[in-house]
Amino acid sequence: MSELPQTLYESRVWLRSGRITAVELTEAYLERIHEQEPQIHAYLHVAEEQALAQARLADERRAAGEDTPLLGVPLAIKDIITVQGMPATAGSRILEGFMPPYEATVIRKLREQGAVFLGKTNTDEFAMGWSTENSAYGITRNPWALDRVPGGSSGGSAAAVAAGEAVAALGTDTGGSVRQPASWTHTVGLRPTYGRVSRFGVIAFASSLDQVGPMTRDVRDNAILLEAIAGHDPKDSTTFPDPVPPYSRMLEGGIRGLRLGLPREYLTEDMHPGVRQATLDAVARLRDLGATVEETSLPHTRYGMPVYYLIATAEASANLARYDGIRYGYRAEAQDLMTHYVLTRGQGFGPEVKQRILLGAYALSAGYYDAYYLKAQKVRTLIRSDFDTAFATFDALVAPVAPIPAFRIGQAPTDPVALYLLDVLTLPSSLAGTPALAVPAGFVEEDGERLPVGIQFIGRPLDEATLFRIGYAFESQMSRYERQFADTDENISRPRWRGKPVT
Repeated sequence: MSELPQTLYESRVWLRSGRITAVELTEAYLERIHEQEPQIHAYLHVAEEQALAQARLADERRAAGEDTPLLGVPLAIKDIITVQGMPATAGSRILEGFMPPYEATVIRKLREQGAVFLGKTNTDEFAMGWSTENSAYGITRNPWALDRVPGGSSGGSAAAVAAGEAVAALGTDTGGSVRQPASWTHTVGLRPTYGRVSRFGVIAFASSLDQVGPMTRDVRDNAILLEAIAGHDPKDSTTFPDPVPPYSRMLEGGIRGLRLGLPREYLTEDMHPGVRQATLDAVARLRDLGATVEETSLPHTRYGMPVYYLIATAEASANLARYDGIRYGYRAEAQDLMTHYVLTRGQGFGPEVKQRILLGAYALSAGYYDAYYLKAQKVRTLIRSDFDTAFATFDALVAPVAPIPAFRIGQAPTDPVALYLLDVLTLPSSLAGTPALAVPAGFVEEDGERLPVGIQFIGRPLDEATLFRIGYAFESQMSRYERQFADTDENISRPRWRGKPVT
């Protein structure tokens, strides 16, 4: 088809009106995938037959009078979330060929609504990474600049949405893995409150931090998708029993009168000057919309990176101990059991995963547990307290997502500490369990290229509705701003998913 709906909301309108069928919409996206994948590599598995079967069923359900928000809408799923009938590799060789006998609760909910699953998207191995370069199955490229990374670990989902290879997608965010790739691909990504969305069926990285989050083209779509996947799950005891608000009907009203805090620790002189300026410009637009923005402090922010990399790696070392090549996944040939374990894990895991397992095992080892892991948990409480104090004064916080724009493929910092600092602005809210919404905030200049940059709004636990309202108002203001450039800069006036990626 020459014309397609551009958002999840528009797709729903077209499907309901009969302007397009679910089969036609799915076929159009599959065609788009075939066109773009040689350049982008957003998908690890394209489920063409299953997707078309789901689309036919969706059309039958609609003809029978059913009408759900996602009926017939084609989505992409990060390959760390289990879907029956599709492989689940977590981007790792050690799970090569694994077909899960069950599926995630979020997938069950989407299936009940009649969503169509186009396939599984690329990810850093076990969601451990910043660029999707750590996948055992090849890198994903940023649709805005094919020589650059899309971010990680949900880089495949972000690239699929940005390149028009899915209406929307699911990612996971442990320390920023939804928000950072959203920022680098001009898409919208939400890390919900910890416990707002079930983790059942999600291949675990760090169980006290992992959260499934929607990745979309605009804020309204994000609210619609969160409504569909949120809620209590008896299979996940960490989920909240609170009812799910109608987020998509709570976007209007503007933000006049809201008080927003700008943490001084998140806006440093050593970050990319374009990112810093984009954040200051965003603050000015928020004030134009009637919000009060004041500087505040989260004093324990500087401890976020070491605390995260102690807790997350400790939990990863425990969670990944189950991969032994005995029951499923990659299996090395060996003459005895111990050699089998050593070879299977040595060959099956990539270098970043091995490094984090070693870090976690050390932090949990006898004689070091109190000095590292236990102390990190205590400091985590202080970080959470910083947010509680801030939210006693402010309705939400505003901050940049990443200190730099997307870097070129193969040019990540070689110093592990410098590399881990790429997450420094997203880790604290993950440790605190608070929701955070990343939205596009314009573009920055880098080596003659114009690259996307985002900002994040951080809210009180279970107050995603306020974040959506702020994001919706800011997005509308940004759209008006971007239209000023329509005659001079196509990159700003037209998102890539309405055209074609850079070639």
